[in-house]
Amino acid sequence: MLLDRIEVVTLFVDDIEAAKAFYQNVFAPEVVYQDAVSAVLKFSGTMINLLDAAQAPQLVEPVAVSAPGSGARVLLTIKVDDVDAVCAELRKLGVTLLNGPIDRPWGRRTAAFPDPSGHVWEVAQELR
Repeated sequence: MLLDRIEVVTLFVDDIEAAKAFYQNVFAPEVVYQDAVSAVLKFSGTMINLLDAAQAPQLVEPVAVSAPGSGARVLLTIKVDDVDAVCAELRKLGVTLLNGPIDRPWGRRTAAFPDPSGHVWEVAQELR
């Protein structure tokens, strides 16, 4: 049994309409499915499911869903060829960076930004 292929990452979002608009604006993914409480977006070989946080408890019970604004709980990284160029495009889209671009000691140049629900995305390029 190999558990080595992530098919879907589900992100619990506070405002489904704001989340859909953000992801369409920033990433322009193919929408695989959507309804009033969710949107499944295709990112190459992986899908991101944006799910209204009010629908999340049934998926994770008996564990509680974290409260909005309780701090970062996930960092999702996208490999890019040029972090500075991507950051320039993000700024044009109105995205505010949390940090970066910055060269990291582990050999990557990175920058991070949040979605409307506080999930943190990072763009990273290999430093050669």
